[in-house]
Amino acid sequence: MPKMKTNRGAAKRFRRSGKGGFKRSSSHMRHILTKKSSKRKRHLRSPQQIAECDVPSVKRMLPYL
Repeated sequence: MPKMKTNRGAAKRFRRSGKGGFKRSSSHMRHILTKKSSKRKRHLRSPQQIAECDVPSVKRMLPYL
């Protein structure tokens, strides 16, 4: 029986959290940062939890995580 393949794009974007969910980083932090407020940039630095409806598809993409 062959091994299942991990989706490499998903592996670079998601990490498993302590309670079994998945963490992701925020978007909008790559460029055009001068017009964004310090508060907005500070909040974008913290990791976010992915939505509950997306957990099954991420689990399918990351079978060994």
